[in-house]
Amino acid sequence: MRLFLSVCTCLWCAYFTASAQGKYTHSHNDYNQTTPFYKAFYDGFNSIEADIFLVDHTLLVSHDKKALSPERTLKELYLDPISYALKKDTSRRLCLLIDVKDDYLKTLPALIKALKPLNAYLMTNTHPGRLKILVSGNRPMPVVYKNYPSFLFFDDDLVYPHTKAEWGRVGQVSLNFEKYSKWKGVDALPVADRQRIMHTIDSVHTNTHKLVRFWGAPDSPDSWNTQIGFGADIIGTDLVDELAAFLVKKNLCQPATSIIPAGVSNNQ
Repeated sequence: MRLFLSVCTCLWCAYFTASAQGKYTHSHNDYNQTTPFYKAFYDGFNSIEADIFLVDHTLLVSHDKKALSPERTLKELYLDPISYALKKDTSRRLCLLIDVKDDYLKTLPALIKALKPLNAYLMTNTHPGRLKILVSGNRPMPVVYKNYPSFLFFDDDLVYPHTKAEWGRVGQVSLNFEKYSKWKGVDALPVADRQRIMHTIDSVHTNTHKLVRFWGAPDSPDSWNTQIGFGADIIGTDLVDELAAFLVKKNLCQPATSIIPAGVSNNQ
Protein backbone atom coordinates (compact mmCIF):
# COMPACT_ATOMS: atom_id res chain seq x y z
CA MET A 1 0.00 0.00 0.00
CA ARG A 2 1.35 3.36 -1.03
CA LEU A 3 0.54 6.27 1.24
CA PHE A 4 0.69 9.73 -0.29
CA LEU A 5 1.08 12.82 1.82
CA SER A 6 -0.83 16.06 1.64
CA VAL A 7 0.48 18.66 4.05
CA CYS A 8 -0.73 21.99 2.68
CA THR A 9 -2.88 22.87 5.70
CA CYS A 10 -1.07 21.01 8.45
CA LEU A 11 0.34 22.60 11.59
CA TRP A 12 3.32 21.39 13.52
CA CYS A 13 3.38 21.47 17.34
CA ALA A 14 6.69 22.39 18.93
CA TYR A 15 8.56 19.57 20.60
CA PHE A 16 8.83 20.18 24.34
CA THR A 17 11.26 18.77 26.89
CA ALA A 18 10.19 16.05 29.32
CA SER A 19 9.76 18.57 32.13
CA ALA A 20 7.17 20.65 30.28
CA GLN A 21 3.62 20.25 31.54
CA GLY A 22 0.49 19.84 29.45
CA LYS A 23 2.27 20.11 26.10
CA TYR A 24 2.39 16.53 24.92
CA THR A 25 -0.22 15.13 22.58
CA HIS A 26 -1.39 11.53 22.22
CA SER A 27 -3.50 10.20 19.35
CA HIS A 28 -5.71 7.66 21.08
CA ASN A 29 -6.62 4.62 18.94
CA ASP A 30 -4.90 6.40 16.07
CA TYR A 31 -5.73 3.62 13.58
CA ASN A 32 -9.36 4.84 13.65
CA GLN A 33 -8.34 8.13 12.04
CA THR A 34 -9.18 8.67 8.36
CA THR A 35 -5.43 8.68 7.72
CA PRO A 36 -3.61 6.63 10.39
CA PHE A 37 -0.22 7.94 11.53
CA TYR A 38 0.11 10.81 9.04
CA LYS A 39 -2.77 12.92 10.37
CA ALA A 40 -1.37 12.89 13.90
CA PHE A 41 2.23 13.19 12.75
CA TYR A 42 1.57 16.32 10.70
CA ASP A 43 -0.51 17.84 13.45
CA GLY A 44 2.62 17.58 15.59
CA PHE A 45 1.54 14.82 17.95
CA ASN A 46 4.32 13.43 20.14
CA SER A 47 2.60 10.12 20.89
CA ILE A 48 0.61 7.76 18.67
CA GLU A 49 -1.27 4.64 19.76
CA ALA A 50 -1.73 1.32 17.95
CA ASP A 51 -3.57 -1.68 19.41
CA ILE A 52 -2.22 -5.00 18.17
CA PHE A 53 -3.05 -8.71 17.87
CA LEU A 54 -0.75 -11.46 16.65
CA VAL A 55 -2.51 -13.44 13.90
CA ASP A 56 -0.65 -16.15 11.96
CA HIS A 57 2.74 -14.61 12.84
CA THR A 58 1.60 -11.15 11.66
CA LEU A 59 0.93 -8.14 13.88
CA LEU A 60 -2.46 -6.68 12.99
CA VAL A 61 -3.86 -3.36 14.22
CA SER A 62 -7.36 -3.27 15.70
CA HIS A 63 -9.20 -2.52 18.93
CA ASP A 64 -10.91 -5.90 18.95
CA LYS A 65 -10.78 -9.22 17.14
CA LYS A 66 -14.03 -8.65 15.26
CA ALA A 67 -12.50 -5.75 13.32
CA LEU A 68 -9.25 -7.48 12.33
CA SER A 69 -8.24 -7.15 8.69
CA PRO A 70 -5.16 -8.79 7.07
CA GLU A 71 -4.35 -5.53 5.24
CA ARG A 72 -4.12 -3.48 8.43
CA THR A 73 -0.71 -4.59 9.65
CA LEU A 74 1.46 -2.77 12.16
CA LYS A 75 4.21 -2.70 9.56
CA GLU A 76 2.10 -1.02 6.86
CA LEU A 77 0.21 1.41 9.08
CA TYR A 78 2.99 2.45 11.45
CA LEU A 79 6.46 0.92 11.27
CA ASP A 80 7.15 1.70 7.60
CA PRO A 81 5.67 5.22 7.77
CA ILE A 82 7.62 5.99 10.96
CA SER A 83 10.88 4.82 9.39
CA TYR A 84 10.24 6.99 6.35
CA ALA A 85 9.12 10.06 8.30
CA LEU A 86 12.01 10.01 10.79
CA LYS A 87 14.47 9.64 7.95
CA LYS A 88 13.01 12.66 6.17
CA ASP A 89 12.69 14.83 9.28
CA THR A 90 15.79 14.41 11.38
CA SER A 91 14.54 16.67 14.19
CA ARG A 92 11.36 14.83 15.04
CA ARG A 93 10.88 12.69 18.16
CA LEU A 94 8.00 10.30 18.66
CA CYS A 95 6.49 7.81 21.08
CA LEU A 96 4.69 4.80 19.61
CA LEU A 97 2.40 3.34 22.26
CA ILE A 98 1.71 -0.32 21.50
CA ASP A 99 -1.38 -1.61 23.30
CA VAL A 100 -1.10 -5.42 23.34
CA LYS A 101 -4.58 -6.90 23.13
CA ASP A 102 -3.71 -10.59 23.33
CA ASP A 103 -1.08 -12.80 24.99
CA TYR A 104 2.06 -10.70 25.46
CA LEU A 105 4.18 -13.84 25.83
CA LYS A 106 3.55 -14.55 22.14
CA THR A 107 3.06 -11.03 20.84
CA LEU A 108 6.07 -9.23 22.33
CA PRO A 109 8.65 -11.52 20.65
CA ALA A 110 6.94 -10.81 17.31
CA LEU A 111 7.00 -7.07 18.07
CA ILE A 112 10.69 -7.17 18.95
CA LYS A 113 11.43 -8.86 15.62
CA ALA A 114 9.28 -6.38 13.71
CA LEU A 115 11.14 -3.42 15.24
CA LYS A 116 14.58 -4.49 13.99
CA PRO A 117 14.48 -2.25 10.87
CA LEU A 118 13.94 0.74 13.19
CA ASN A 119 16.91 -0.09 15.40
CA ALA A 120 18.81 3.11 14.54
CA TYR A 121 15.95 5.23 15.89
CA LEU A 122 15.03 3.28 19.02
CA MET A 123 15.46 5.01 22.36
CA THR A 124 16.98 3.27 25.38
CA ASN A 125 18.12 4.59 28.75
CA THR A 126 21.66 4.82 27.36
CA HIS A 127 20.90 5.78 23.76
CA PRO A 128 18.99 9.00 22.99
CA GLY A 129 17.03 7.64 20.04
CA ARG A 130 14.16 9.55 18.47
CA LEU A 131 11.57 6.79 18.78
CA LYS A 132 10.29 5.52 22.12
CA ILE A 133 8.43 2.21 22.07
CA LEU A 134 5.96 2.06 24.94
CA VAL A 135 4.18 -1.23 25.69
CA SER A 136 0.73 -0.94 27.24
CA GLY A 137 -2.30 -3.20 27.64
CA ASN A 138 -1.36 -6.81 28.35
CA ARG A 139 2.23 -6.60 29.52
CA PRO A 140 4.64 -8.43 31.83
CA MET A 141 5.07 -7.83 35.53
CA PRO A 142 7.79 -5.33 36.49
CA VAL A 143 10.05 -8.05 37.87
CA VAL A 144 10.62 -9.44 34.37
CA TYR A 145 11.10 -6.15 32.48
CA LYS A 146 14.82 -6.93 32.58
CA ASN A 147 14.24 -9.95 30.34
CA TYR A 148 13.17 -7.74 27.43
CA PRO A 149 15.36 -5.60 25.13
CA SER A 150 16.25 -2.20 26.52
CA PHE A 151 14.37 -0.43 23.71
CA LEU A 152 11.05 -1.62 25.13
CA PHE A 153 9.59 0.69 27.76
CA PHE A 154 6.43 -0.13 29.68
CA ASP A 155 3.32 1.81 30.59
CA ASP A 156 2.44 1.82 34.30
CA ASP A 157 -0.75 2.29 36.30
CA LEU A 158 0.66 2.50 39.85
CA VAL A 159 -0.75 -0.93 40.77
CA TYR A 160 2.46 -2.88 41.44
CA PRO A 161 5.57 -1.90 43.42
CA HIS A 162 8.80 -1.38 41.48
CA THR A 163 12.48 -1.45 42.28
CA LYS A 164 14.60 1.46 41.09
CA ALA A 165 15.78 -0.61 38.12
CA GLU A 166 12.21 -1.52 37.22
CA TRP A 167 11.16 2.12 37.30
CA GLY A 168 13.95 2.71 34.82
CA ARG A 169 12.03 0.63 32.30
CA VAL A 170 8.79 2.55 32.78
CA GLY A 171 8.14 5.00 29.95
CA GLN A 172 5.19 6.83 31.50
CA VAL A 173 2.33 6.47 33.97
CA SER A 174 -1.18 6.16 32.48
CA LEU A 175 -4.15 6.44 34.83
CA ASN A 176 -7.89 5.95 34.43
CA PHE A 177 -9.43 9.41 34.85
CA GLU A 178 -12.70 7.98 36.16
CA LYS A 179 -10.90 6.57 39.21
CA TYR A 180 -10.08 10.13 40.22
CA SER A 181 -13.14 12.04 39.06
CA LYS A 182 -16.61 11.52 37.58
CA TRP A 183 -16.39 14.94 35.92
CA LYS A 184 -17.90 14.90 32.42
CA GLY A 185 -16.32 18.11 31.15
CA VAL A 186 -19.28 20.36 32.05
CA ASP A 187 -18.71 23.31 34.38
CA ALA A 188 -15.55 23.30 36.50
CA LEU A 189 -13.72 20.26 37.77
CA PRO A 190 -14.65 19.87 41.46
CA VAL A 191 -12.00 21.27 43.79
CA ALA A 192 -11.61 18.00 45.71
CA ASP A 193 -11.08 16.08 42.47
CA ARG A 194 -8.54 18.62 41.24
CA GLN A 195 -6.59 18.38 44.50
CA ARG A 196 -6.65 14.57 44.35
CA ILE A 197 -5.40 14.56 40.77
CA MET A 198 -2.71 17.17 41.38
CA HIS A 199 -1.48 15.27 44.44
CA THR A 200 -1.15 12.12 42.34
CA ILE A 201 0.71 13.92 39.55
CA ASP A 202 3.05 15.63 42.02
CA SER A 203 3.74 12.30 43.71
CA VAL A 204 4.57 10.59 40.40
CA HIS A 205 6.79 13.46 39.30
CA THR A 206 8.61 13.66 42.62
CA ASN A 207 9.09 9.95 43.26
CA THR A 208 9.49 8.53 39.76
CA HIS A 209 10.19 11.50 37.43
CA LYS A 210 7.79 9.97 34.91
CA LEU A 211 5.29 11.59 32.58
CA VAL A 212 1.60 11.26 33.49
CA ARG A 213 -1.32 10.64 31.14
CA PHE A 214 -4.98 10.25 32.06
CA TRP A 215 -7.07 8.07 29.78
CA GLY A 216 -10.85 8.17 29.67
CA ALA A 217 -11.00 11.91 30.40
CA PRO A 218 -13.65 13.99 28.58
CA ASP A 219 -12.45 14.76 25.06
CA SER A 220 -13.25 18.43 24.67
CA PRO A 221 -11.56 21.87 24.79
CA ASP A 222 -12.71 22.43 28.39
CA SER A 223 -11.18 19.12 29.40
CA TRP A 224 -7.93 19.75 27.52
CA ASN A 225 -7.62 23.14 29.20
CA THR A 226 -8.35 21.57 32.59
CA GLN A 227 -5.74 18.85 32.06
CA ILE A 228 -3.13 21.47 31.16
CA GLY A 229 -4.13 23.35 34.31
CA PHE A 230 -3.71 20.45 36.69
CA GLY A 231 -0.38 19.44 35.17
CA ALA A 232 -0.97 16.37 32.99
CA ASP A 233 2.05 15.78 30.78
CA ILE A 234 0.18 14.07 27.95
CA ILE A 235 -3.28 14.83 26.59
CA GLY A 236 -4.99 11.96 24.79
CA THR A 237 -7.64 12.57 22.15
CA ASP A 238 -9.59 11.06 19.28
CA LEU A 239 -10.03 14.60 17.89
CA VAL A 240 -6.57 15.07 16.43
CA ASP A 241 -7.17 18.15 14.26
CA GLU A 242 -9.26 19.84 16.94
CA LEU A 243 -6.66 19.42 19.69
CA ALA A 244 -3.91 20.64 17.36
CA ALA A 245 -5.94 23.78 16.52
CA PHE A 246 -6.74 24.30 20.22
CA LEU A 247 -3.05 24.27 21.11
CA VAL A 248 -2.22 26.67 18.30
CA LYS A 249 -4.73 29.16 19.70
CA LYS A 250 -3.11 28.84 23.12
CA ASN A 251 0.33 29.48 21.59
CA LEU A 252 1.46 26.01 22.61
CA CYS A 253 2.21 25.09 19.00
CA GLN A 254 4.07 26.72 16.15
CA PRO A 255 3.80 26.36 12.35
CA ALA A 256 5.66 23.55 10.67
CA THR A 257 9.38 24.13 10.22
CA SER A 258 10.02 20.89 8.35
CA ILE A 259 7.64 18.91 6.19
CA ILE A 260 7.88 15.87 3.96
CA PRO A 261 7.07 16.85 0.34
CA ALA A 262 3.56 15.98 -0.79
CA GLY A 263 3.18 13.15 -3.28
CA VAL A 264 6.07 11.09 -1.94
CA SER A 265 5.45 7.47 -1.02
CA ASN A 266 6.69 6.05 2.24
CA ASN A 267 7.95 3.08 0.22
CA GLN A 268 10.51 5.15 -1.66
